Amino acid sequence: MGIEYMKHLKLFIFLCILTFTVSCGQQNRYIQYKVKSGDTMSKIAQKLDMKTQDLLRLNPDVNGEPKVNSFIVVPEKKLNTFKEKVKENKEDVSSVNINSINGVEGLNTDDDLTNEIDKVFVTHKVKKGDTFYNLNKTFNVTREELLLLNPELEQGLKLGMILKIKRIPTEIISEDIFYDDYIQPNSNLKVALLLPFKAGRYNMDSIDLKEIFLRNATLVNIATDFYLGAEIAIDSIRSKGVDIELNVFDTGDRKGNDIVKIISNNNLNKNDVVIGPLYSEEIQTVASNVNIPIIFPVYSQNQSEFSSSNIVKTSPEKKVFREELVRYIKENFGEGNIIIVSDDKYENVESSRLLKYSLEAGTLTNSISIITPKKGFIEKSRFLNILKPNVKNWVIIATDDKIIISDAMNSLISLPEETTVKVFAFNKGNAYDEVDNRKLAKIGFTFVSDQFVDESSLGSRVFNKQYLNKNNALPSFYATKGFDITYDILIRLASGKDLKSTLKEGISVRVDTKFDYTNSEYIAENKGLFILEYNKDLSLTELK
Repeated sequence: MGIEYMKHLKLFIFLCILTFTVSCGQQNRYIQYKVKSGDTMSKIAQKLDMKTQDLLRLNPDVNGEPKVNSFIVVPEKKLNTFKEKVKENKEDVSSVNINSINGVEGLNTDDDLTNEIDKVFVTHKVKKGDTFYNLNKTFNVTREELLLLNPELEQGLKLGMILKIKRIPTEIISEDIFYDDYIQPNSNLKVALLLPFKAGRYNMDSIDLKEIFLRNATLVNIATDFYLGAEIAIDSIRSKGVDIELNVFDTGDRKGNDIVKIISNNNLNKNDVVIGPLYSEEIQTVASNVNIPIIFPVYSQNQSEFSSSNIVKTSPEKKVFREELVRYIKENFGEGNIIIVSDDKYENVESSRLLKYSLEAGTLTNSISIITPKKGFIEKSRFLNILKPNVKNWVIIATDDKIIISDAMNSLISLPEETTVKVFAFNKGNAYDEVDNRKLAKIGFTFVSDQFVDESSLGSRVFNKQYLNKNNALPSFYATKGFDITYDILIRLASGKDLKSTLKEGISVRVDTKFDYTNSEYIAENKGLFILEYNKDLSLTELK
């Protein structure tokens, strides 16, 4: 019944969210540039020998000047040219002997050594009246953090000392290539959207579709929210001149036969793409009966079993979260002390041992310990026996057990002054819902996520405004996913190219989702993830 009401539903929409520049039939290559202290958009543009206005066009979400350690997009060719000039005219910072700066000599007041220190660290010359309290207020750095960089401070502050305050962030260039949105003139698309509205339960003669969405809590919230987000995406792309025909189908109950009827009664191959359905068993049924791209818009534990090459998996596998964090730690840890916190389940203990072996092979430290609970919990004293003062202590939470996570957090937020710690997790799942964010901020909690919302960005603000105007509510998680997935797929199809070829051309970042299919093989798999860190003010910083 629901299919009969839904199968002729077509949406024609008129709205623009984002501005866009058409490239003249040529794909430009772009890479990320990490903003350094002192950088402004005009200075970066000058370095790259380009107009500031052109750089701003590439980064419409930058309001004012970019934040230190944030990323902006720049032309790869111009950045490479700049790097070559730097090599010719200036010694690379990496050639400085860091070891000679990290020791006692770091407190030397010799001008030559001070100049070398200044290349690597923010420095401060101790003057009359300086105290650790004043330095903390001025530089937002604790006594123990100062001791890590300046061991002689154990003897107290001395007039004229050159203190290393914190390391200057090094310029990190990502080799990631970003997809350049391009729309072929006179593009037209046919899109099928398969979602479980379950509208057959309602009398469509007496109530319209929007009212059903708003009035009936028994409808699947994921489906309705996803649809409303997708609707905004189609509004946006159609406003760019793309003619879109949207065919919406109600897949009904999970154990019903609606999906079979849809396939039998409709020629889905007349569409350019099918988005949905939401259930893993249904996506495989559809994929085996059509030869066009099928977009699986949610995560399922069963998605690793997909075998049809026309399926596109938009949510990363959970193992990719783990791989991303391990890669980040190997690239950024250096020397120090690592603690892995696990539960006592056999498979998780074995997984933690494999993680230990991997980190021992990929970092400069061999001080890696594994802590598991005794009698169901972990006492604080066990952490204190392993944590080391005045060295880098990184703790990896390798369990979803709420009790163990709570034990770890409560133990690590109150340590001796000279012992600092940073805590990592493969994801911030439901197990962290009961952990106060202030605790997470205190320990610099860092985790992997498949979403990151920068509420101040232009794209986010415009999407929220458009959604609010149309639906009288702010978008939910699934509404934003509906927008991001639909927009990303349709803007790539609008290029006139085969979808899979565009997926390999580069990474894209939409409102809160990163899409990276570049290393996919038989089945297109998104591996786009963010590494996020809690700041002291409870905000999040994107580290990668």
